[in-house]
Amino acid sequence: MSESCNSRHFSWLMKSCLPNPSDAKSLVPIHHHANPPATVTPISSLPDDLLLECLSRVPSSSIPSLTAVCRRWSRLLLSPYFLHLRRRLGLLRHSLFAISAVDSGLFAAVLQLQSDVPSWRVSLAVCNDGGQGSLSHARAAAIGPRIYVVSRNAVLRYDSWTGTVAVRSPMIFPRKKFAIAVVSGKIYVAGGGGGSEVTAAVEEYDPERNRWEVVTHAARKRYGCIGAAVDGVFYVIGGLKIGNETSVTSRGTAAHVYASSMDLFDVRSRQWLRSRSVPGGGCVVAACAAVGHVYVLSSHAVELSFWRFDARRGGGGGFGEWTRLKSPPLPAQVRLDGTVRFSCVGVEDKVAVVQVVGCIDDLLRRSGRSERGLRESLVLLYDTVDGEWRRAADLPEMITRAACACVEW
Repeated sequence: MSESCNSRHFSWLMKSCLPNPSDAKSLVPIHHHANPPATVTPISSLPDDLLLECLSRVPSSSIPSLTAVCRRWSRLLLSPYFLHLRRRLGLLRHSLFAISAVDSGLFAAVLQLQSDVPSWRVSLAVCNDGGQGSLSHARAAAIGPRIYVVSRNAVLRYDSWTGTVAVRSPMIFPRKKFAIAVVSGKIYVAGGGGGSEVTAAVEEYDPERNRWEVVTHAARKRYGCIGAAVDGVFYVIGGLKIGNETSVTSRGTAAHVYASSMDLFDVRSRQWLRSRSVPGGGCVVAACAAVGHVYVLSSHAVELSFWRFDARRGGGGGFGEWTRLKSPPLPAQVRLDGTVRFSCVGVEDKVAVVQVVGCIDDLLRRSGRSERGLRESLVLLYDTVDGEWRRAADLPEMITRAACACVEW
């Protein structure tokens, strides 16, 4: 076959491409489409991993409405992988929540520290299920956008996206003034008790199964302790020593001694690590975890001391070191007595210290003053980068005996 193309061959080729008028098949009109129709693939048909990649890039303000699209989207948005993707993209948002119980449900106040002028926004979440019980000594723990308010005989789950409240399974051992923390998406509680009995059982709560189970027993019993978690370790801090260290006074009441120490429970290995002493002594009144450290606030009757424990186990040789930090600048009218309660919450690279006065009238009467205008609560923020304190907006007046937590989404 010739590789050249002459005019005769070209004419034959052109004729072969033209329709033959005598051929009936050639009379059928031929439709030419400039752009062939594209196959439309709905986003709902994407597999979970690709759908999560899309949802993780949605602006924070639009995420709450996405949970109402369908059950599948709601399940994916509440998954740990969704938080992992937003954290990797630098889109994770942290907010300080204060929860206060009322007869009809919960008051929820949120403070977004990223705002130019941070201020509290308050909403009322009605509990339709009932059975919330007494939440006077409740602790709060957040998993993603959900806050679990855990009290002696009831557990409430508050959804910060939808503003709804649901009743969950209570702890196996009713207890108050216990330590609580979140490790790998599960809640751990230790210490505390009810009446004259203090339990040594450490319980784990699985939110997916809505089930509590005992995972270990602590070597020592603590009442009024505080919890924190860093690098897979559950820290049980402070409280009162219960057990052999307890003596009895002439009136027959127990005289307890403050426990200026921490017990460390490795969640993965289910082993207790060596306990650590909190320097300075005193009563540990608040503690939290932030940026790989445990921050402890201790009371010494007339003053407060603020400490940082290096909890990073990944190397570097700093694990276990204590550093004394600048104490929080409390107003002069605040007295360190039984009327004052403190909470510490780690919010990104900040430590929020929430101070709540239990009864403002008692405080004024004891101090011999009758002035008004003293706030029932205040919020102080410690910047872990520059080591300075500043005062944030006070808690709203309707938020009393607040349980505080940091919500990320």
